[in-house]
Amino acid sequence: MKLPFQVDLNHKVAVVTGGSGVLGSVLSRTLAQCGAKVAVLARNQEKIDEVVTSITEDGGTVRGYSVDVLDSESLQEVKKSINEEWGKIDILINGAGGNHPKATTSSEYFTGDEEEAQSFFDLSPHAVDDLFRLNFSGTLVPTQVFAKDMPGNDGSTIINVSSMNAFTPLTKIPAYSGAKAAVSNFTQWLAVHFSKVGIRVNAIAPGFFLTDQNRNLLLNEAGDYTERADKILTQTPMDRFGEAEELAGTILWLVDSKASSFVNGIVVPVDGGFSAYSGV
Repeated sequence: MKLPFQVDLNHKVAVVTGGSGVLGSVLSRTLAQCGAKVAVLARNQEKIDEVVTSITEDGGTVRGYSVDVLDSESLQEVKKSINEEWGKIDILINGAGGNHPKATTSSEYFTGDEEEAQSFFDLSPHAVDDLFRLNFSGTLVPTQVFAKDMPGNDGSTIINVSSMNAFTPLTKIPAYSGAKAAVSNFTQWLAVHFSKVGIRVNAIAPGFFLTDQNRNLLLNEAGDYTERADKILTQTPMDRFGEAEELAGTILWLVDSKASSFVNGIVVPVDGGFSAYSGV
């Protein structure tokens, strides 16, 4: 992967949760290519192994851990392993998250039609709870564990992965939008809370990228765009979806204390102009 520019992350130790996904794997490779030792955390061991192999073949230093980001005890074991092998953690990217089909309405608007497959009134409270736990608590718990290494460390930083849904909620996905809004708010809270001990906390808010999570939503079986995908593109001034590699420059800017030393508590849209367009 060709980076837009290089920053010096030699002697830095990074943890990336959700590090085996389409976006998370790019963020993991980005840090490794700049010299960081990268711990890739995710659930699926096969996908973790693919990312680890890719980074290793490119000459990077990486370890993979299959772990639940909501399991504090397991995360503590991961932290112990990282500390013993590489030392203290300097960088945390909280990229774990996702949506849930039972927390998603089948239609954009409620019409009272009894034939509607899944209306707002059919959303599963359990699915909504699980979704909030994954996205919000899945950011909070890893921060509780890994940020303990960071106070007083030069250049320590946390980057959360929010979403454009946090600014303006998309139709059909109220719980996911609300959970990502919580991540953005938590980013601001953490930035203030950690400001006296030298930890900067920021977030990125990706717009629309083709990922494993939304592929079925945006592409039909023939590989053409769905009606929802076309609607998204009409609201994206750059008339396309983002490429995962286009997150690299923003991540490198935020993670490099020389480039962004006074940047703290912000959420950066990476969205092709989606958030700037009013629709007219």
